[in-house]
Amino acid sequence: MMNLALLVDFGSTWTKVRAVDLDQARVVGSAQGPSTVATDITIGLEHALARLHAGLGHVPRYRARLGSSSAAGGLRMVTVGLVRELTAEAARQAALGAGARLVGSYAYRLTRADVQEIEACRPDILLLCGGTDGGNRDIIIHNARALAASAYAGPVIVAGNRDAADEVAGILPGTLFCANVMPSFNVLDTDPARARIREVFMNRIVHAKGIDRARGLLDDVVLPTPAAVLEGAELLAAGPTGDDGLGPLVVVDPGGATTDVHSVGESPADSGVVRLGLPEPHAKRTVEGDLGMRHNAASIVESCGANAIAAAAGIDVAQLHALLAQIAADVERLPESAHEHALDRSLGRAAIRLAVRRHAGTVETVQTAQGPVRVQRGKDLSRVATLIGTGGVIVHAPHPRELLEAALADRGDPFSLGPREPRLLIDRDYALFASGLLARVDRRAAYELARHALRDATSEASEVSDTAAAPDARSTHAAGSSASSPSVS
Repeated sequence: MMNLALLVDFGSTWTKVRAVDLDQARVVGSAQGPSTVATDITIGLEHALARLHAGLGHVPRYRARLGSSSAAGGLRMVTVGLVRELTAEAARQAALGAGARLVGSYAYRLTRADVQEIEACRPDILLLCGGTDGGNRDIIIHNARALAASAYAGPVIVAGNRDAADEVAGILPGTLFCANVMPSFNVLDTDPARARIREVFMNRIVHAKGIDRARGLLDDVVLPTPAAVLEGAELLAAGPTGDDGLGPLVVVDPGGATTDVHSVGESPADSGVVRLGLPEPHAKRTVEGDLGMRHNAASIVESCGANAIAAAAGIDVAQLHALLAQIAADVERLPESAHEHALDRSLGRAAIRLAVRRHAGTVETVQTAQGPVRVQRGKDLSRVATLIGTGGVIVHAPHPRELLEAALADRGDPFSLGPREPRLLIDRDYALFASGLLARVDRRAAYELARHALRDATSEASEVSDTAAAPDARSTHAAGSSASSPSVS
């Protein structure tokens, strides 16, 4: 009998299941089925499990059965802070690091129009911040009153000036408190807020979205999917004991609605460089809502230019607009013709290039009264050793390296702090979410699972596993079928 774990990702479109041998740290079975969150989530899950178990040849007894979810729009959050560049930015980083989808971010005193926008956004959770400990308390109290008078009735997490906590608690009964995201000026502490957000996700949001109906088939749904991916990336970087992993890395994931970038670690600062802005988090996630391969394909074209996208796809501009119209009419449409596949790759390269450029920092020389000074804004990823691509457009590409190379900093751009010469790998089995979940049960197996799922982007040309390539619920593989090419150690 194998020692197995069942790991499930409830996506907005597909429910993906993985059976993992904990002793061998390998995916031994995979399947997927259409998500059925709008009706009964167990229908889609049972469909995927039936295919998984048919491929395995039996129904195993699992040691653990864990799930993550980005279904029903993901974890929708609004953040409110004091100064946009300080506590409001700290709140934003906490929300994104927890796997949330930000639908609104506000600073200073909430106006009536701001409150109306928040009500219209219908967030799952609101994160209220503002003021360092012992600092400004008026703004967070004003904003608490504005929220108390609003129609928003969801959970509020407060991670602001501790001196205002008692008064805020009186204004917003039932509010959840945690440590300040910025306890003192330019000091970032987002981990407590991230943990509280995930706690609310598990205890409230899973129930509100109907996902807890799957608990008869699972032990628990423990994380938003983006948080599971980030935890998988952190484990890969650190290793099971904290110092035996791959080191600093970047993960880029172009999807249908957004392009997500995760980075773990940072290049050491050069001497003489002055940093501006908040300290960058060790584990950082950004979400580019205008770079979705389906929902925002036209936005990608607008950002890069129709002529450039069409030329990269080998089509003319008229063909480009005709294909964009087809995508807009059916965002779940999968590419079929050669032109559609070429356009997908062109959109993917553009989304990857823009998303990583926005995620990484910049450095420039500024003239001051004391002479020229090099100023750094954002995170320095220039010497990151590993860049990992995940997501369908990368994994399915005949030459995935060509897409990943779009993430590299232009050698002619002296200002970019993006990756320059990393090793290019792909997460062929979509294992990072599974690794992030499995880390709660067995860190060693979780690390080995993610590491063995990585393939060199050059050697992977045209060679993808049945599971990773599956556009529908028909794909299932049994033990060993994903090991056709060597893993990256």
